Amino acid sequence: MQMKTVLITDGGGRGAVLVEKYGQSKHVGKVLVVPGNDLMQINTKKQVLTYPNLKTTSVKEILEICKKEKVDLVDVSQDNAVEVGLVDELNKIGIPAVGPTKLAGQIEWDKAWAREFMQKYNIPSPKYYIFNSEKKGLEFIKKNSGKSWFVKAAGLAEGKGVIPGKNDKESIAAIKQMNKFGSSGETFLLEEWLIGEEFSAFALCDGENFIYAGSAQDHKRVNDGDLGPNTGGMGCVSNPLIITKSIKYQVLSIMQKAINGLKKEERKYKGVLYLGGIVVKDKVYVIEFNARWGDPEAEVIMPSIKNDLYEIDQAIIQGRIKDLKFKIDKKVRVVVAACAKGYPVDYSKVKGKKITGIEKAQRLGVKVYGAGIKKKGKDWVVNGGRVFYVMAEGKDVIKAREKAYKVMSLISIEGDNLHYRNDIGWRDLERFEK
Repeated sequence: MQMKTVLITDGGGRGAVLVEKYGQSKHVGKVLVVPGNDLMQINTKKQVLTYPNLKTTSVKEILEICKKEKVDLVDVSQDNAVEVGLVDELNKIGIPAVGPTKLAGQIEWDKAWAREFMQKYNIPSPKYYIFNSEKKGLEFIKKNSGKSWFVKAAGLAEGKGVIPGKNDKESIAAIKQMNKFGSSGETFLLEEWLIGEEFSAFALCDGENFIYAGSAQDHKRVNDGDLGPNTGGMGCVSNPLIITKSIKYQVLSIMQKAINGLKKEERKYKGVLYLGGIVVKDKVYVIEFNARWGDPEAEVIMPSIKNDLYEIDQAIIQGRIKDLKFKIDKKVRVVVAACAKGYPVDYSKVKGKKITGIEKAQRLGVKVYGAGIKKKGKDWVVNGGRVFYVMAEGKDVIKAREKAYKVMSLISIEGDNLHYRNDIGWRDLERFEK
């Protein structure tokens, strides 16, 4: 059997777990990652090549790599790569790609379009208002005083484009911050503030049908107790206990509506569909759809999948996902993001600082997935805000958390510059202890 070459577009923890998963495939011999990171190699013995000087949006260069390296499959797993239409360009030159086209991916990269799509196809979501100027948004707040809103950039903003406004003053300040997101914040939304419990759910879609791949509960705020600014995600647990049979039934129904709607709009969706939901009095509302695996959700869901990932991709591309005998295990997984102190605001003083304890962590039977990290000589050093992730598994949330936090205590960043949340999985812990 001729071994295949796979290219992944990602640089963080999601990319690292995809490297591990493709490394386990009997079909795959070599993995290329744009841009990748230096720690990605540790979870596989197969050859891994990274391209640190490229971006996931470097379409021309990625196409050249595909031709030169005779790439058999591209996993377009990052939002900006979807938005620039990398899948479309790969399809034009006959290179198989797993991930949505630019038009299908609009469900993520244009939050205003996505809300109107949800309304059209009767997908339960918060009330929303769309604005194209700061002035109109501020006038709306004055006319509708005394309410709480989520102010949301319509474009991609690395998971940081949602700012809560509990009162008029906070909402006005949030609207004024939209310009810091550049073109992504030129159009923005004010969304009804729903009070409930959030979760993420994932589907593997082939344009017609889908397989439910699992769920997770992320912790977005930077500090314990869900305090501080929003981040790309500080850690999560799978599969969270909030997903009862009734909730799962609603999620499956919503996913089917979304896939049917996209097909009707002539935007057949092929790839991973991410539903970011909130449960309010036992009813599911969609906060957002994303057009790829979540990060850090991928780090807890991907390891539970027992199927060969290359074979899953073929089923997606060829439109036969319903024929796949999909298998996942029953373990509980907890992942904790190890961050540079100052993230997500300013961590510039921590860049280049030495990291110790990673090798020790690996010996304790947990997975370490690299993100904002690089090798400098013999040392690991900080190269981003979310530096790496520690993922532990167990028969329940208590066991998984214990293992993850035991390992985190062994790792440090020079100058006491490691920051992480100590309460990942706290809701499930409370439920479990009841």
